[in-house]
Amino acid sequence: MDNIKKAAILTIGDELMIGQIVDTNSAWIASFLDQHGWQVTRKLGVRDDIPQIMEGMSLCLQSADLLIMTGGLGPTSDDLTVDALCQYFKCNKVWHEETWERVQAIMRRFGREPSEMHKLQCYQPDGAEIIPNDQGSAPGTIFRRENKIIVSVPGVPNEMKHLLKDKMISLLPQGNPVEHRIIRTAGEGETILGEMIKDIEAALPPDIKLAYLPHFMQVTLRLTSYGHDKKELLDQFTQQIITRLGDLVYGTGDINLSKAIGEMLRARTETIGTAESCTGGYVSHLITSVPGSSEYYLGSVIPYAYELKTSLLDVSETMLKTYGAVSEEVVTAMAEGVREKLGVTWSIATSGIAGPGGATPQKPVGTIWIACSGPNGTRSRLLKLTRDRMSNIEYTSIASLVLLRKMMIEEA
Repeated sequence: MDNIKKAAILTIGDELMIGQIVDTNSAWIASFLDQHGWQVTRKLGVRDDIPQIMEGMSLCLQSADLLIMTGGLGPTSDDLTVDALCQYFKCNKVWHEETWERVQAIMRRFGREPSEMHKLQCYQPDGAEIIPNDQGSAPGTIFRRENKIIVSVPGVPNEMKHLLKDKMISLLPQGNPVEHRIIRTAGEGETILGEMIKDIEAALPPDIKLAYLPHFMQVTLRLTSYGHDKKELLDQFTQQIITRLGDLVYGTGDINLSKAIGEMLRARTETIGTAESCTGGYVSHLITSVPGSSEYYLGSVIPYAYELKTSLLDVSETMLKTYGAVSEEVVTAMAEGVREKLGVTWSIATSGIAGPGGATPQKPVGTIWIACSGPNGTRSRLLKLTRDRMSNIEYTSIASLVLLRKMMIEEA
């Protein structure tokens, strides 16, 4: 384990630090480095400020042999990465003719002439390898100093990915062999899963790590080894965990819950439809995000208004007045109504208060009922959530799919 190749990621830009733009670059770079056997030890973000960039570089290089920097390579006054690199490595900016020719070619494609500002981008550190960028004007750079490698790439995602994938990875040392095994579960939390497999986890050798990644009624288990020749052992432990967890496991690798349910429906030649009030179609979105879902997904009714629950799903006005739309009685009637109207094998219904408004003392924000109806009856569940509106909607949708899968397994 001591010889693991270690890397760090430094993202640069005021827009990232104030939340104007979500940093997707570091997530992609981390995954990319992992695929090539580099263990990311630190991810750091800094503003467009030379002292901060230099400090960030020093912090990252304390725990890594490879540093990937992204951002701050444009032609405007807030793009300071090249200056920071030159100060850090005590080198000079020099004119780079190849970059100038590339900038001119790009401008000509748009029927424009390059400005003086564009010329600023053509001054590059004289102590670096300059890597041409086929998808933009700013090149990438590579510094090699005292067994450390520092890579700088643009912050524009497609340019960053192009340079790292197509130009730079072949110029870097090969990382360590890394193996992952992914086990996906739904229906129980990480604490219960941990108790169920604690003896298996205790038997893992030091160079195999187990991680628990919970998200909205789902927990992904990841077994990882950076050692050599551990594939067979990883497979053995993976199978032990899958066997122990049983029906809680819905798949491995990159499968998601919607795809796993879709495969079950397709194999059983069964169909599904939804009646969504508080989720507004999000359950259907999850189902139809899977290619080929038209084989089993027939459609949805979104009866947001009271009168549509009555006119489209035959929920009685008396039931609505007596129990309210957010009730077990109404969501059960919705699930059974849409199942009959659409002629599907299975149906899901949701009704609740996603927030932030609409609450009452008896039914606070996050009070949500879900129901699933199938060949052998209907089952409902009350959710008491405390999240923001979008998280409540997402949690409810996933909880509905978990309920559906559970009923499908029990009725197989």
